[in-house]
Amino acid sequence: MMSRSYTNLLDLASGNFPVMGQPREKKRLPRVMTVPGVISELDDDQANSVTSDAPSSAIQDRIIIVANQLPVKAKRRPDNKGWSFSWDDDSLLLQLKDGLPEEMEVLYVGSLRVDVDPIEQDDVSQLLLDKFKCVPAFLPPDVLTKFYHGFCKQHLWPLFHYMLPFSANHGGRFDRSLWEAYVAANKIFSQRVIEIINPEDDYVWIHDYHLMVLPTFLRRRFNRLRMGFFLHSPFPSSEIYRTLPVREEILKALLNSDLIGFHTFDYARHFLSCCSRMLGLEYQSKRGYIGLEYYGRTIGIKIMPVGIHMGQIRSVLSLADKEWRVAELKQQFEGKTVLLGVDDMDVFKGINLKILAMEQMLKQHPKWQGRAVLVQITNPARGRGKDLEEIQVEIQESCKRINETFGQPGYEPIVFIDRPVSLCERFAYYTIAECAVVTAVRDGMNLTPYEYIVCREGVSESESSSESNGPMKSMLVVSEFIGCSPSLSGAIRVNPWNIESTAEAMNEAISMADSEKQLRHEKHYRYVSTHDVAFWSKSFFQDLERSCKDHFRRRCWGIGLSFGFRVVALDPNFRKLSIDHIVSVYLRSKNRAILLDYDGTVMPQTSHNKTPSSEVISIVSALSNDTKNTVFVVSGRGRESLSKWFSPCKKLGIAAEHGYFMRWSANDEWEVCGQNSEFGWKQIAEPVMKLYTESTDGSNIETKESALVWHHRDADPGFGSSQAKEMLDHLESVLANEPVAVKSGQYIVEVKPQGVSKGVVSEKIFTAMAERGKPADFVLCIGDDRSDEEMFEVISSAISSGVLSSNTSVFACTVGQKPSKAKYYLDDPAEVVNMLDALAEASGPDSLSDTGSEGSI
Repeated sequence: MMSRSYTNLLDLASGNFPVMGQPREKKRLPRVMTVPGVISELDDDQANSVTSDAPSSAIQDRIIIVANQLPVKAKRRPDNKGWSFSWDDDSLLLQLKDGLPEEMEVLYVGSLRVDVDPIEQDDVSQLLLDKFKCVPAFLPPDVLTKFYHGFCKQHLWPLFHYMLPFSANHGGRFDRSLWEAYVAANKIFSQRVIEIINPEDDYVWIHDYHLMVLPTFLRRRFNRLRMGFFLHSPFPSSEIYRTLPVREEILKALLNSDLIGFHTFDYARHFLSCCSRMLGLEYQSKRGYIGLEYYGRTIGIKIMPVGIHMGQIRSVLSLADKEWRVAELKQQFEGKTVLLGVDDMDVFKGINLKILAMEQMLKQHPKWQGRAVLVQITNPARGRGKDLEEIQVEIQESCKRINETFGQPGYEPIVFIDRPVSLCERFAYYTIAECAVVTAVRDGMNLTPYEYIVCREGVSESESSSESNGPMKSMLVVSEFIGCSPSLSGAIRVNPWNIESTAEAMNEAISMADSEKQLRHEKHYRYVSTHDVAFWSKSFFQDLERSCKDHFRRRCWGIGLSFGFRVVALDPNFRKLSIDHIVSVYLRSKNRAILLDYDGTVMPQTSHNKTPSSEVISIVSALSNDTKNTVFVVSGRGRESLSKWFSPCKKLGIAAEHGYFMRWSANDEWEVCGQNSEFGWKQIAEPVMKLYTESTDGSNIETKESALVWHHRDADPGFGSSQAKEMLDHLESVLANEPVAVKSGQYIVEVKPQGVSKGVVSEKIFTAMAERGKPADFVLCIGDDRSDEEMFEVISSAISSGVLSSNTSVFACTVGQKPSKAKYYLDDPAEVVNMLDALAEASGPDSLSDTGSEGSI
């Protein structure tokens, strides 16, 4: 069902932008397709997904890298006629090519940093494609403003950095027109990708929070597209993320990727927690890889912090301009100990906290007055807003106050550089700084410490001072809230909100013995130099290949509307149960066994009223009254409730409590099928369960005649699952010498007698039918959880042992698309009821017996 948070997303997802308006029709870029007969589908915005099984004819793999901005610089020509373009060497998108296979062709899709007149856009597009293999996405001005400065910078960026819009003046309320613009922009990006893609051959790698719904647009067109997404910002905790009104739309869109990458485990853990709490998805870790099962697809979760481009830094370090600037700075700060900060002007960079910590250090350690200098380089702000203006004013006032208080002739403790600084000059500052300080209160990665370490290592190669002839050393004071913090084990980690402790850390860093600084520097340099941007991109691409290796082996199709769209991927041997097919086989058979689970099969798990509907009673009654049928409800529920609910179905067999109790019809007595009727173990198990129930809000104990069940469906998902695992181990330990089995299921932990299972029940039914000369020639077995898998397994063994004939038509069917021993599936209980209704109608009045007669066996 479509989320209530947005009612006309279907319009947006199909390209109809009621608020933004349609961009003017663009000339299509030329492309080469390798799948015959799908050009028209791609050109038609309303086309169905491309699911061709045609083999690829491409010789060379390609990857399309999609990001908000292209890795090119654009300048207007001096004569104002046309544009000149050049590569942006600082762009991560350009640098990551070093980690991709040499023979791989790389194309880029993104926007330009400049406004291009609509008249020039076609020519600019063709030039960029021919010269740079770049495809620009031109956004209409109103869309661009609301997309980037609106939704991205006013909603996503603050929220992902833990700033909630508590009031209209603090962060701003959610604006639905900005969300519409975000969707509209992502749609335009998708159109540019579609124009150049070879869907059966290309990889697509999408970058960052600007394009989080792009995977859905592309997956709707190409079900088997090999697609990865990497988030360069933090991903907030589920408590923060769930405040976003369009939370499910974005989450489900990301899940249309094959691989989702994060800088740290914390960010990945938050994402997985959102998937668990909002969508009920649980992840699995296998052989070092984290996977998330989603409608038959396994979505890989990649944790790998990005690195720096070693080649670029080394080339800048060798420039004469840099060496000249280093000499100049050494003269300027002669006799001083320089601490350095390099940050964007942003409310989350903690620049003001760093400056206050410097003030505190000078107060607590007067020896540094006149000797220690904090050089703060501040790059121009990318966003705008009242919060940013306020933080700028605060920083300027703090710098002025501190310099007035502690300044001396020829000495200013704070050197604040509020202007664009060239790469060469920035590296010169890195080279002369004794310590780099990063106090961001929240940051995705932050590569400043990495750059600083490499520049300090490069001093010995480019300088001849007495310092550079000795061992290289560096020190780092970094916030524990930035992405690179976990990888820098030698850094002094701080809570930037604690100004006093940050001041002490800065003092410790510049007071530390040179030998200790050297050891820490060497450790950091080894890591940074080996885990560079090429290592990161190579690792991500290898995992993307692994995540997509089964794409063309599995059957895929898309279901759902708008951002509820997802691709169902199934093993070729696992398919949906066709009602027409099963009815035709049903009519040809003479001895049928029909075994039905109850909860989650004919009764939805989410229903609070567990009493079967009159429709279900009517259908089950009709099926069980057919003289050719042996029908059983096989459930974990107690015999009292099942016999009461199904009392109108006189010919129905019931196996209660997973088969511990069993009867063939309403006129038969209950049989006890368990091997042991002693229940002394309950006195051991129940106190343990009560212990966990008291400490797990939302859990409860169900006491059955033969079993005890601990339910945690209404508990906190994460805590309930953790408690269930702990309880399982606890019960297995204390009940090791008792004749019981301890098993976990969907939101339950159950203790029951050994030798009792749905598999044993089904085998007993098949055997009884064979012994009476009516071996089943048709078997329908339907269930939805782990206990039902035992029935599916017994069917296979019954055929091999001869209890069932090899000619028996078997329909083992699970409810929901998930890994199963069954070969068929139906999506939900409603489909199960529809299918059973079709079988009941096929039975017809001629096959029905007098409802008062004896059972069919």
